[in-house]
Amino acid sequence: MVNLPPSRRRYTAVFVLFVLFCLLLESLPVLTREALVLDEQTLIRAQQRFGPGARKRLLAWMDLVNGDQSQSEREKLDKVNRFFNRLDFIDDIIHWKKKDYWATPVEFLASDGGDCEDFAIAKYFTLKLMGVDENKLTLTYVKALGPNQAHMVLTYYPRPGAEPLILDSLIDAIEPASRRTDLLPVYSFNASGLWLAKQRGRGRQVGSSERLKRWQDLLARLPESLN
Repeated sequence: MVNLPPSRRRYTAVFVLFVLFCLLLESLPVLTREALVLDEQTLIRAQQRFGPGARKRLLAWMDLVNGDQSQSEREKLDKVNRFFNRLDFIDDIIHWKKKDYWATPVEFLASDGGDCEDFAIAKYFTLKLMGVDENKLTLTYVKALGPNQAHMVLTYYPRPGAEPLILDSLIDAIEPASRRTDLLPVYSFNASGLWLAKQRGRGRQVGSSERLKRWQDLLARLPESLN
């Protein structure tokens, strides 16, 4: 065994600790992520119902989630927003022959389109899979003042009490809520709760999202890998 001088031993110990610390930091995002796995039967059914493009879109989604190497959550937001905003907006009554239908991300991608709820829901679950804390994400119903109609967006809070960022299917830019003066928040929710929004941020909690029937119906239809 080599007998190193005390100064060299201290240097070696510090270097080893530094390497271990870097390895730990590098592993942290992996520990908080979930793999997205769609079985072959799901891909086959999607292709049979919606055509060969459905399989390609679902495989691209798996690549987005499982191959993500983003260095920041903002980078994840940008990637996910761009990925889904390429799809077409289609009204539920035309797309699903129903007045209001909340599609799962698989249905949304396989069918190559959906309405505002489908865009927001797909972004929400994708960011969760990519390691973003669910407490930072809410699905927010707003009134779009331009067309004067109900609309849904995804809101992201970088930290508790912070001004949220808005991921919207109407525009590609991710803007702080204060810049989206065209949107009037009504209420927001995620798996943890339901909030009434009287400002451009998270408002007063009024209960559980279990009160929202369409949300519960959607969760029941999700593949296990998205729960």
